[in-house]
Amino acid sequence: MTFEWYERQRRGLGFEFLDCVEMALDNIVDFPEMYPIAYSRFRGCVIRRFPFSIFYTVEGEEIIVHSVFDNRQDPKKRR
Repeated sequence: MTFEWYERQRRGLGFEFLDCVEMALDNIVDFPEMYPIAYSRFRGCVIRRFPFSIFYTVEGEEIIVHSVFDNRQDPKKRR
């Protein structure tokens, strides 16, 4: 849905969004403790160039992504 919206704004922008999401996920995998705890036990990584954050937890050897959140939404929806 987000990919399609960005593609409608400018051809190729959806792919740029996906590239930035992939880079953020790679950073999370490589350095899971680098990002601060945003609330409770959830860490948050802001996606470069786009108004989105990835919220995840580290559970043992696993990284669990709980949401890719649009930062323009009401922050109360994150909880």
